[in-house]
Amino acid sequence: MVKQYFTYDERLGINLPSLQSDWEDYPFMEQQRILTHWETIRGNIPDRIQYLEKNINAKQEELNNENDFLKSCHLNSQIASLASIINDLWIWFRSNQTVTEAKMHS
Repeated sequence: MVKQYFTYDERLGINLPSLQSDWEDYPFMEQQRILTHWETIRGNIPDRIQYLEKNINAKQEELNNENDFLKSCHLNSQIASLASIINDLWIWFRSNQTVTEAKMHS
C-alpha cells in the first residue's frame, strides 16, 4: 500500500512523502508506485494554491474595508500565513519535479 509512504500535512493541506528508509532501499517497482502516487498529489498542488490565493484575495478585500487597527493586524497575519503556505507548496511542487523526472527516466 503506497499511502503508508505519505503523511498528511495539516498546514499545507496535502500528503507529503514520509519515507522510513533510503530511496535506494526500496525495490524498483515500489519506487515507481511511490512516484506515481506522488505525481497525483503533486498534480493537485496548483489547485490547492489557487484555493489559498482566493482566500488571500477575500481577506485583502476585507482588509481594504477594515477600519479597526487590531482587526487589520489580524487580517494581515492571516494573509501572511496563507502566503507562507503557498510559498511552501510551490517549493514542494518545484523541488520534487526534478527528483521525480530523474527517477522516472532512470
